[in-house]
Amino acid sequence: MKEKKEKLGYIVPDELWARWEPLIPAPPNTHRFGGGRPRRSDRDCANAIFFVLRTGCQWEALDATGLCPHSTAHDRFQEWVECGVWQRLWQEAVDCYDELRGLDWSFLCADGSMTKAPLAWEKSGPNPTDRGKQGVKRSLLTDGQGIPLSVVAAGANVNDHKLLEQTLCEMVVARPLPNAEQPQGLCLDKGYDYDQTRHIGKSHRLELHLRTREEDRPKDWPSGWKPRRWVVERTASWLNRFRGLLVRWEKKAANYVAMLQCACACIAFQQAGLFG
Repeated sequence: MKEKKEKLGYIVPDELWARWEPLIPAPPNTHRFGGGRPRRSDRDCANAIFFVLRTGCQWEALDATGLCPHSTAHDRFQEWVECGVWQRLWQEAVDCYDELRGLDWSFLCADGSMTKAPLAWEKSGPNPTDRGKQGVKRSLLTDGQGIPLSVVAAGANVNDHKLLEQTLCEMVVARPLPNAEQPQGLCLDKGYDYDQTRHIGKSHRLELHLRTREEDRPKDWPSGWKPRRWVVERTASWLNRFRGLLVRWEKKAANYVAMLQCACACIAFQQAGLFG
């Protein structure tokens, strides 16, 4: 009988927690006598953090859920940000997918998307598509199947091609070097049509699939055929299903990036079949 996997709801699934828990470092006991008040369990705090990510609610709203006091959950979240837990969780997810399904390195896809950031202190700027209101841009890189490999946050007024180098350099797993038998492509939209983009592609030994701004869609385009770049747009849509990312409420850039990393880890685990 086929085992039924738990769906990705509003608290951490058991399958995800089994991968998450070993990455959390043991907390130091700062009490001078080695005692002190019992620490709230990591699982309770993880459920509360995940609830905020999935629903987009304010941290103070956690008090009404009974999951965990909001101050405890936020302090634990900040603690894990400083320890790099979210980056390691994402790397574990991509490694898991690579082991079970295999990453598609035949071509990569990159794209940028913008969202509101009304309270942001760092890495934010006027959104040119939202009447100059404060916003943030996410530069996302995926493999050929849409598995997130890198994400970079910047101000909404930063052009996509200016984030490409950093996005390629901050992949959570090492990229295998291309060769004559197994070349690697990079699919980009017209927003990357700059000489700097071509130089970056050449330096990273990537074959660019880049349509120029003057180039029109071919008239003999096959019916129902989709460009390969659609996978990164689908992954960007998956990220927006985490309502905590639809609008950036985090003031600190590190906290926002940590939320992105957790969401990317969930996407990779889900696509690997770890949970439904």
